[in-house]
Amino acid sequence: MSPTPTPVSSYPARSGFGYFMYGLQLCFQPGIRRFVIFPLLINILLFGGSLYYLYSNLSDWLGHWIDTIPSFLSWLSYLLFPILALTIIATFSYFFSTVANWIAAPFNGLLAEKLEIQLTGQTLTDQSLFSLVKDTPRILHREWIKLVYYIPKALGLLILLLIPALGQTIGPILWFLFTAWMIAIQYCDYPFDNHKVTFAKMKDDLASDKMLSYSFGSLVAICTMIPIINLIVMPVAVCGATAMWVERYQQRN
Repeated sequence: MSPTPTPVSSYPARSGFGYFMYGLQLCFQPGIRRFVIFPLLINILLFGGSLYYLYSNLSDWLGHWIDTIPSFLSWLSYLLFPILALTIIATFSYFFSTVANWIAAPFNGLLAEKLEIQLTGQTLTDQSLFSLVKDTPRILHREWIKLVYYIPKALGLLILLLIPALGQTIGPILWFLFTAWMIAIQYCDYPFDNHKVTFAKMKDDLASDKMLSYSFGSLVAICTMIPIINLIVMPVAVCGATAMWVERYQQRN
């Protein structure tokens, strides 16, 4: 007989920031470290090359974007330059993070499963390698659902970013908030999907505590933009999101 889930009130109250830091602690625990290796390697290979390309071209892109600002708003350029830089870095980082998550999705799901077993003592499913291979098409289909959800909203924000003045002021703020939300969805979806919770239900659960979701996604987004630190973000975020599932959402599903 499976152990009774621990009541939510028995867990320490953590913020989204707290869950990310807890994930950093969890991913290096004995019994978990070996499941971190593949997501970590994928992240290092993709981010290493992409960040070199980004920082080699960032100043040129910023100069081109600043040139689109109307002359009567040129005095805003000193304020907008760092905001636009963060927007480009955040967008670039999220794009390659998405690619890395597509490739690492089966391994991230396995990491979330193993960590949940360690946190709760409950066995979820068949844990064989064959089971992982068999489940890969379903996992990739789930990634496709997330991409379909993301693309129309991202295109709308991209159009906003191209509007002179408005795009360079409000656009970056909205883009960062959207990125934080999508990152929360991306990483929290692994433990939700391990329990076959639908994508719509998962979104509703995350939306029920927006501060938790946005604070978690914001810190992951910021860490994704920082060289060296971004190399370990993926497994840390998976572990933090899994702890969030166990402590906040498991009993609802």
